[in-house]
Amino acid sequence: MPNNLNTKNASASQDFVPIEEVRDGVVVLKNGGMRAILMASSVNFALKSEDERTGFIFQFQNFLNSLDFSTQIYIQSRDLDIRPYIATLEDAYAKTTDDLMRIQIKEYMTFIQRFVEGANIMTKQFFVVVPFNPTVVNLSGGISSIFGKKTKTQVQNSFEENITQLDQRIAIVQQGLMRSGIRSVQLDTEEIIELYYKIFNPGERDMPESMIGNTQAGSNI
Repeated sequence: MPNNLNTKNASASQDFVPIEEVRDGVVVLKNGGMRAILMASSVNFALKSEDERTGFIFQFQNFLNSLDFSTQIYIQSRDLDIRPYIATLEDAYAKTTDDLMRIQIKEYMTFIQRFVEGANIMTKQFFVVVPFNPTVVNLSGGISSIFGKKTKTQVQNSFEENITQLDQRIAIVQQGLMRSGIRSVQLDTEEIIELYYKIFNPGERDMPESMIGNTQAGSNI
């Protein structure tokens, strides 16, 4: 009985996720829509002069006004993960033979851990979601999804054609961001799956090992 209940809960949860698969660095939705995700650099607005702020706002406004399609800006805030930095310090501590240096490294590690825990330091990552919703006109004159009732070869060809359209939108967004002084890079399949895992599992910092091994192109969510 409990196993059946867990299976039903898992199925019900998946019904609320509109993602069909992540393929070649592209999120394919259940309705046939496609999404690319760009990770963007941050801008320290507070350190800019008044003229620089005005110029940035003007450039970003021009960028948004130049788009003929919608985009989504997503900001992810998480507790600062200092584990990789602590691991580096622990490695240096293990390799150091000087007693004074070992004491200083140990005290520094303790200071960093207590400071981060007490200050509640957050990290922010910025993402821009670029959409493309492919549609075709069928013989009856209606509109249907490009991933409708087609052969496997037709679906593959349609996917590649739509990727070209999506790539054009990605280029437009990246150029507009660059003119505003913001660098961006497109996430690949593994990075997208990790991002969505963190969104749906906010209390966990790392993906399970079993999921890491299955994040090849075409992975299902």
